[in-house]
Amino acid sequence: MIIALVQQHASTDKSSNFRRGLAAAEAAARQGAKVICFAELAFEPFYPQDRASGNVADLAEEIPGPTTNAFADIARRFGVVIVLNLFERDGTSTYDTSPVIDANGALLGRTRMVHITDYACFHEQGYYAPGDKGAPVYQTQAGKIGVAICYDRHFPEYMRALALAGAELVVVPQAGSVGEWPDGLYEAEMRVAAFQNGYFTALCNRVGKEPKLEFAGESFLCDPHGSVLARAGKGTDEILFCPIDLNQVHQSHARRLFLRDRRPEVYESWRK
Repeated sequence: MIIALVQQHASTDKSSNFRRGLAAAEAAARQGAKVICFAELAFEPFYPQDRASGNVADLAEEIPGPTTNAFADIARRFGVVIVLNLFERDGTSTYDTSPVIDANGALLGRTRMVHITDYACFHEQGYYAPGDKGAPVYQTQAGKIGVAICYDRHFPEYMRALALAGAELVVVPQAGSVGEWPDGLYEAEMRVAAFQNGYFTALCNRVGKEPKLEFAGESFLCDPHGSVLARAGKGTDEILFCPIDLNQVHQSHARRLFLRDRRPEVYESWRK
């Protein structure tokens, strides 16, 4: 099975970003991808560069809505699974959300970023409410897929929750800037998560210069043994293709040993 990570820049022209995203998804599908993934806020500027002001809900969109409907049409026509990332409006709340669309065009659900950070140029607490949908894993036609949105990847308990729910592939929509990303430790984090939990990790990063940040790109995939399989270029708009074999999940140390030998009754006493 081929995974495609769409690494593209985003301008202030959301309609142009959206059209380029649709074209990239169709191109990836025509080249044999069965799962197509996008970076964090792929079709709009990275709003948290600035502190929130005014009604940020005006920048957000509903799910389902025109964006998910358009990508659902591509998913249905080409028989591909698509993982997006959008600024979602739901009532009076807004979220950093990844809709997961199955190969028949069905919207299987929405993963919302759980852990919300706040520091210079990443003022996310003013934009996103903490996710309220847990750490779901979706049974897609391409396999069992979980999503860890950007900051969530730093929390081992979240990554383990995806494994316990049966994830075979964990997609990580990312907004990592030059100077912050890539970082040897951050890469190791994804490799260790894949190894400890016995799934593939697919990190799809933003790229391009924006007013306060330059996003680095260098999206990559890891196998369940912790090895990097493929990497996109630095600062390049491109689609990274990578074949994976989900049988490796069941052959991994984590699925044969680590998850089997867990002792959760001990860990319960550590919870605060």
